Amino acid sequence: MFIMETLVQQAEYACLTIERLAHSYVDSLVEKVARDNAIDALSLERHQFIAHGYAWVATYLEAMKQLADWSRRLLEQGGFTELEQAIFKVGTGGYLQQLLHGIAMSQDEMIRPDDFLPHTVISEVLADAVIAALVKDGNTNENRVRIAELVAGGEQFNEPTLDTTLTLVREQFRRFADEEICERAHQWHRQDSLIPFDLIRELAELGVFAVCIPEQYGGHASGKLAMCVITEELSWGSLGVGSLATRSEIAAELILKAGTEEQKRRYLPGIAAGDVLPAILVTEADAGSDLAGLKTRAVKAGDCYEITGNKTWSTHAARANLMVLLARTAPGDRSHRGLSLFLIDKPGGTDADPFPLQGMSGSEIPVLGYRGMKEYELSFAGCRASADGLLGGVEGQGFRQLMASFESGRLQTAARGVGVSQNALELALDYARQRVQFGKPILAFPRVAGKIGWMVAEIMLLRQLVYHAARQLDTARRCDVEAGMAKMLAARVAWSCADNALQIHGGNGYATEYAISRVLCDARVLSIFEGSAEIQANIIARGLINRRLQSP
Repeated sequence: MFIMETLVQQAEYACLTIERLAHSYVDSLVEKVARDNAIDALSLERHQFIAHGYAWVATYLEAMKQLADWSRRLLEQGGFTELEQAIFKVGTGGYLQQLLHGIAMSQDEMIRPDDFLPHTVISEVLADAVIAALVKDGNTNENRVRIAELVAGGEQFNEPTLDTTLTLVREQFRRFADEEICERAHQWHRQDSLIPFDLIRELAELGVFAVCIPEQYGGHASGKLAMCVITEELSWGSLGVGSLATRSEIAAELILKAGTEEQKRRYLPGIAAGDVLPAILVTEADAGSDLAGLKTRAVKAGDCYEITGNKTWSTHAARANLMVLLARTAPGDRSHRGLSLFLIDKPGGTDADPFPLQGMSGSEIPVLGYRGMKEYELSFAGCRASADGLLGGVEGQGFRQLMASFESGRLQTAARGVGVSQNALELALDYARQRVQFGKPILAFPRVAGKIGWMVAEIMLLRQLVYHAARQLDTARRCDVEAGMAKMLAARVAWSCADNALQIHGGNGYATEYAISRVLCDARVLSIFEGSAEIQANIIARGLINRRLQSP
């Protein structure tokens, strides 16, 4: 145990060293993009590549720090099994290696240390004996293979972040996902059918939609960490099911933070009970991340607003009986300051009549994956919204209100990414144990086992980053940057795990009858919705640069 204590200390030392290096990165970035102690938007755009690269560096560093914290807490509790030690070594060595030699921001974009600083500065860090040892002895294929062997043999890791209650919650939802979701999820995907109402009712009875809603409005007030645990397990069964609560989470967060007391009492109990199923209608064909370009209008007409315009990528919009819609209430103001959010009641649609609200129509958008709720293009032509549905009762606050809800939505999406990653890992492991080639299971081949070992380690890095952001939110600390980091990394890890898992399946993985084909399609969407990877990197970079500008 003394050896492991020393190793954790060395990892913490490495984090501090990389953090000092990262401070140099951001200082060099500030010189390029800041004017009068504020970010110059055109300069940031001109230096977008290294700004986004810095976001990835900071994300990897934070994940490494949280893995070290996980290891420290295990040591303090008298644990740290062979599996946990191997995960720690591989995860630390792997991310340290990439931080020092290059991080793939996408398939063809690599950010390297000398994009920020002269190579001589980096050479000093590379020459550090402690860091060199962590890299050399950490992410080896032997260690990766050992992780795969231990996991295949039934070894499990401990999670010191979760107390007894949350551990029981995790176990409960894993059983539910295993018994009620897994076998049905692939059928919904292949038939492109909606998740059955009976399952939605079961989720409501389990309290899925009530997790973060205060008790005074019918919720459980269990917090964001509980939300992440539940979302992870449901998404392990099916990304669609894990995503059912996303709209409820975002709508409830918006109403809690910005709604009038009347709006809170009117909608929150129904959302908590699963009787109110919201749809979030923000995106337009020409206004995705650029909300200032939004064209849908809401014109006051007596005690109503008349909604005219179009929305796209509207998830679950047919079944929803509450629409949270962003529209322009100040036609002369083309900026985000002219936007307002509305809570609009609508009858839940049916197959025969999906949009039974006067002035509203829609059509389905066929998609590769992420099935079970369906996506829609919507049109509004004089659709009426009650004036008392204006969120907060004041026009022009929609953009600000929406921004305040993004932390929670992105964190929930990150937890979905953990679940999808875990699903891919377990499908790969099961297949590798069963598939026999050249007289032995393919798990016995080092490159197959090595892939699985890396999945285990990287999922742990991701999970600890997600839990860190959740703890930040649960203690009322701002975590727009941390939630963005978790979401950005979750999308990358989920795709990597799904891609590797399909590779392990070989040709069978490309067959639609195998679940991994669905998981691959589901994983791909995670880097697009709730803020694309590029938008997420921009948010993280801006947040960190601003923190640096504000620091003494």
